[in-house]
Amino acid sequence: MIEADVAIVGGGLVGASLAVALQNSPLRVVLIEAAPPILASAPAWDERCIALNEASRRILSAYGVWDALQADAAPILATHISERGSFGAARFTAAEAGLQTLGYNVPLRAIGAVLGRRMPQLPQLRVLQPARLASISIGRDSAQLTVSMPAAIGGDGAAETVQVSARLVAAADGARSAVRELLGLPAATRDYGQHAIVSAVRLARPLNGIAYERFTPEGPIALIPKPADAASLVWTVPAGQVEALLDLGEEEYRERAFACFGGRAGRFVALGRRWAYPLARVMSERIVAQRLAFIGNAAQSLHPVAAQGFNLGLRDVATLAEQVAPAADPGDADTLAEYASRRSADRGRVSGLTDFMVRAFSNRLPGLAQARHWALLAVDLSPPLRESVLRQHLGYLGLPGSLPAAAAEPLPAGDGDAE
Repeated sequence: MIEADVAIVGGGLVGASLAVALQNSPLRVVLIEAAPPILASAPAWDERCIALNEASRRILSAYGVWDALQADAAPILATHISERGSFGAARFTAAEAGLQTLGYNVPLRAIGAVLGRRMPQLPQLRVLQPARLASISIGRDSAQLTVSMPAAIGGDGAAETVQVSARLVAAADGARSAVRELLGLPAATRDYGQHAIVSAVRLARPLNGIAYERFTPEGPIALIPKPADAASLVWTVPAGQVEALLDLGEEEYRERAFACFGGRAGRFVALGRRWAYPLARVMSERIVAQRLAFIGNAAQSLHPVAAQGFNLGLRDVATLAEQVAPAADPGDADTLAEYASRRSADRGRVSGLTDFMVRAFSNRLPGLAQARHWALLAVDLSPPLRESVLRQHLGYLGLPGSLPAAAAEPLPAGDGDAE
C-alpha cells in the first residue's frame, strides 16, 4: 500500500505541472501515468507546439522551469485576427500591453522533457509509469485506488497490482477521464463536427513574431510563429473533409491551405508532418467531488480556437496547488470548494468564449457576416473592449483573488514590484 496526500492520475503536461507545482510543499505525491516514458527526441522544425500566454509563462517561471524552456520557445509579439471575406480585423501587440511578448509558441517535446527532468528531483514525489488506474473508491477520509502495472522485465508476464491511498485525487487524465468514468460522474459533450489538422509550414518570409487566426465558414485556420521561417499551422475543417485532405500530396495540401488562409503571411513553401484529431467540447459538470478535483482537459476540453485550452488548464494547476499546499488536509471539503469557486468564473468565461467563437464564425445565417465584421472592428477600435480582450488573451482577466497568484496581472509601473 502506498500512502499519499495527493494522487495525480494522468502524467501529461497538466498532471506533471501539478507535481512540479507542489515541489515546495510537504505533501506526499503519487503520479499515475498510463503511457510509458517517452524517449528523448531531437528537435525538428515541424514538431508539434503549443501557444503559451503571458500568464502561463509566469506560472512556469514561478515553478522554476521557464528558463530551461526559453531557448526552444518562439516569441509571439503580435496577433492578427480576421475573417475571410471581410476587411475587419483585430490586432494586438506586446508593446501596447507593456510587455516584451504576448506569449510563446513552445514545442510539446520541450515542455515534457523539462518537466520530466524535474520530477525525479522531487523527494516527495513517486511516479508509477506505465500504470493504469483499474478502480477507485472514495471514502470520507481518503480515496482508494487500484493501479495495474506491467510485469517487470524478466517476470512471468502477470501485471502487478498496487494499492494507493490518498487524501486527494487530482484527475488530470484528459477529456475521456478514466477517473470520471469509473466514478460515473457526468460530463456535457458538444461535438463540433470538425477536425483540427495540425502541421508546420515553412514560409517564403518569416512571420516576425506575428500570430494569425483567420475565421472561415468551415472553421478557423491559424499560423503561429516558430523559429526562423517556420510556423505552426492549425487548420480546422469539417469532419467529412479530413480524410481527403490528409490523402493529398504535400504540394496540393500546401496550396489548399494557402488558398484558405490567404496571402498576408506569404507563400507556404514546405509542409511538415500532419496530425488530425476530432474537436468537441467536453465539460465535467462538477470540477470537485468528495476527495476529488479535476484539472486541465479532465475538467474542460475545449476547441483549440484562440489557443485557450492548455493555458486554462495551467491556471487550474496553479490554483489547486495554492489551495492544497498549505492545507492540513488537502482533500477536505472546504479546500476543494474554494478551488471550485476560484475557478468558476475563469472556466465559464473561457469555455463560453471559445464555444461562441466557433459557432458564431461558422454560422452562415444572413446578417451574421456583417455582425462579425463590426464586432472585429469594435474590438480593434473600442479601448475598453480592446483592453478586456487583450487581458483575456494574456490570461489576466478575472476577479481579484480568482486567479492564482503566479498568473495575476503585474502591477503597473510605479504601483509595486511588477515583474
